[in-house]
Amino acid sequence: MVILSIFFFINHVSSDWLLSTIVTLIAIIILLLSVKLRGYAVYLQDRIIRNEENFRYYRLTGELLDSRLTLKQVIALRFADDEEYLGLVERALSENLSPDGIKKSVNNWKSDYHRV
Repeated sequence: MVILSIFFFINHVSSDWLLSTIVTLIAIIILLLSVKLRGYAVYLQDRIIRNEENFRYYRLTGELLDSRLTLKQVIALRFADDEEYLGLVERALSENLSPDGIKKSVNNWKSDYHRV
């Protein structure tokens, strides 16, 4: 849409500059809004995953998830099933595993098909 509006702007700027400018600005605003809304959705989903994993850890241990884990580590831990979850949490804390390292350590992969 932005490309078409720029093409329209270039071809009609001499005859109707106001309309071509408005069309181009509207297209740019729509593009920026869609990118911003997508970012909000991913940010919100990251917060929800953190809460879900905190509750999962609490359900398994009766304690809250350690705050030393980064958000990316917690998001990577969601792919582990309950049997290996606690061990991976301890390894992530003791060895400071990267999110990719956590994902590679998961043996029984639990897929997440609901990510935005």
